[in-house]
Parts: sequence; structure tokens; C-alpha cells
Amino acid sequence: MASKGTRKRPDKTNGGSGDRPSGKKKRSKLRSCCFWVCAPAAVLLAALGVGMYLDYRRWERREVGMMSLSPDTVLANETSYPVDEEIDPAGEMIVLKTHFEPFVLASMAKLVLDPVGFFTTRDLDSLRSWREPVRELSSFGASHFAPFLPPPAGYSVLGAAYEIIPVNLKLATGLLSSDRYFPPKVSNKEVILHRLLGLFHPRPFVCIRFAPQGAVATVRAENERWVDVVFRIHAEFQLNESPQYPFWFMPAQFTGNIVLTRDASRVRHFHLYVPTNRPVNVVLEWLDAPGNKSHEVDAGYIPRMELTSVAPSSPVLIHQEDGSYMDQRQAQLTEEPKMFLEEDYADIQWNSEISMEEAMRSLELKMYPFKTVPYYNFTEAFSRAESENKLVHSILLWGALDDQSC
Repeated sequence: MASKGTRKRPDKTNGGSGDRPSGKKKRSKLRSCCFWVCAPAAVLLAALGVGMYLDYRRWERREVGMMSLSPDTVLANETSYPVDEEIDPAGEMIVLKTHFEPFVLASMAKLVLDPVGFFTTRDLDSLRSWREPVRELSSFGASHFAPFLPPPAGYSVLGAAYEIIPVNLKLATGLLSSDRYFPPKVSNKEVILHRLLGLFHPRPFVCIRFAPQGAVATVRAENERWVDVVFRIHAEFQLNESPQYPFWFMPAQFTGNIVLTRDASRVRHFHLYVPTNRPVNVVLEWLDAPGNKSHEVDAGYIPRMELTSVAPSSPVLIHQEDGSYMDQRQAQLTEEPKMFLEEDYADIQWNSEISMEEAMRSLELKMYPFKTVPYYNFTEAFSRAESENKLVHSILLWGALDDQSC
């Protein structure tokens, strides 16, 4: 944008009242004007690159239902990128199956309160169109699951929770920005979680915007060779792309377990899912109009988001009797296991173990310290209050306090 500047009065002593400025002086002023007009665009182009600069110009149009972001906000957004890991040919690989049933639109409160006006907008286009996962079958190296393993001290204390991904909140604000379309680049232990959640939707955020963040796990059972790890992940998805406003999809939690060797050379079993035991297990958040500083929020129900292993891991290179071998990385993925090892037929004998309920309780306490105080459902609370001669403090909630669907 050109600077205003200050216009000088004509110099009457030099015939300024009627004299026209010289051509040279005029060209000089024109060059100066062009510099100030073009410099911001040049700076943006150099900083953002052609692709993101054009995105920024599209955001500037301020059309209804479209985003208008400052250059600083644009710079904070990552572009999409493939996240993958090579499978070691000397190791083992496992095939996971993705189970997905679309979100139930009728479970949203806004549909009940405003069934006509709410759905005449484009707000829910991305949610309505999400009908299937990114991939139904996917292969992973057994060693890729090493981040789920506990620290050395974690094997000896069953039920002791440890972090897979630590908290990443800004201390000043207590939350991360909502003006984002693409997840930040992942590294280290974040990679496997990003890849797993990316089987449902191409834009998973393994670090959610609100507390409690991260991913935690605990050892449920162990012996000299195997370990059964129960985990809990708080993550979310961005369903929209520019120029639409961001639309956040936050499941209550991802939980499950993995049985693998202590050196992550084999994976016997893997299971990840969003619990469906409550009527609300997803929070939705979006902007619905230009200039609207507050977000629309609703909650609802998704019947199934789940990953399961089709069989235990097996060697990447399967050798034949004639000396040849089959490379599973190049074979078409199917639900039929290519081979079973002898130990896969026998039950694992654990040296020590706790129940699945105890393990999940430990993860709840790690994520929500307030759970150390016992909470009871409506009917049980009155019977306990009567037996202990205490009053009842009743709390009515839309969602649950001990998951991300509240």
C-alpha cells in the first residue's frame, strides 16, 4: 500500500504556481511511488514462496465463509507433507486395518435446536463429506512401534504412567492457535502417532490445542520377552482447507493396547480406537462468519474410529524352500496373513500383570489429576451418602470431564 506522505505547496519564487515539474523529477517520484507500492508484495513473495503467497492473496479477498489471515499467521501454518518411514528388510512388518463409520450428524445439539438454518450454510461440508478413511489397509515395520515402549524403570512398576508425547502448551496462553490448516512437522515419537491417525484423515494434529495434551502409556503385563502396553492419545483433526475457515474435529480420546517384544522386533497385537460407550464422544469447533471472533462449538457421536492388526508381524522377506524369497513390501496388502510363526499359536504367559481397567485408570489419573477424588453416578451417590451420612454435591454436565468430548 502506498504511503500517504505530505504534499508540498508550489514554490512561487521559482514560478511554481504555473510551472510543471521536469520529466526527470517526475520519473524519480514515480520510481519512489512504485517502490513503496511493490515492496510489501516482494517481501511477502520472498518470505512465503509463490504457493503460500498466492494462498495469502486468496485469503485477503474476505469472501463470506472464507479466511483472512495476517502474514504472520500464514507463516505459522505448515504446508501438507507426506510422513512415512522405511520398513527394514531385515525386520518384520505388520498390516493394520482401518475401521471407520461416519459421524452421526443427528447427534449434534445444533441440529435439534435449528434443523433448517444450521444446515443451510457450508459450515459442515467437510464433516458431511468425510465418509471413509484415507486407507483401509496399511503396512508398518515392527520397529516403528518402539516409541510405545516404556523407559527402563517402567517395566518393573505395572500401572506407572509415562509420556509418549509430552505437553506442548504455551505457558502464557495455555492453548495453541486455532488458525491453522496443516499440522506442524513431526519428529521422533510423534511420527508413528501421526502416521496411525493419518489413516483416518490426512490432517491429524498429535498435539491438540487444549489441555490435557499428549499421549501417555503404561505397562499392563510383562515377561522376559513380551510387554503389553496400554495407551491413551489426545489428538484432533482439521477437516477444512483454505479458503474455508478452520473446522476442528476432536475425539474424546484414542485408547488401546499393543503387545510387542521388549526390543520392538515383533508386534503380536495392536488395537487403537475411540471409545463409544458414551452418547457424546466428539467435540466440533468452527467459525461461521467473517469477523466472528468466537467459535461455534458442538458435540456429537462417531460410531467407529478404530485400527486393528490383521495378524502378528512376520518377516519382511519370506524365504521359500527353493531359495527364493517374497518381499512383503512389494506384495499387495490383504487381510490374510502371509505366515504364522510357531510362537503365535501359544498364549503368552505373563510374569506379572494388572487388569485392563487398572491400566486405564492409571492413564486417566495421569491426564486428569482431579480423578483422584472419587466421582459416582447419580444412583450410586445417594446410596453411599446415606451409608456414610454425607451430603450429595450434584454436578450436571453436557459432556464428560474425563475426556476431550466435554
